[in-house]
Amino acid sequence: MISRSFTVLNPSGFHARPTKLFVQQASAFPCKITVSKNDKKVNGKSSLSMLTLGIEQNDVVTLEADGEQEEQALAELGQLLTKIFEE
Repeated sequence: MISRSFTVLNPSGFHARPTKLFVQQASAFPCKITVSKNDKKVNGKSSLSMLTLGIEQNDVVTLEADGEQEEQALAELGQLLTKIFEE
């Protein structure tokens, strides 16, 4: 298992659209993906779970990947967390 923290840069945080894109990309990996903010951890492959974190701009989010392709998953999903989406 590996983990890394990322700062969310999107001005609107992680609402429905970026969350959907994140979950779609996370689901493409065979490893377990966990996202945490403060003390709350959720399944990174579940849109509803991700939305319950209430991720806003400048929040620090920890991403954990455990299993096959974990390094690649962390790199690609980390880019999504720090991406600014055109709204």
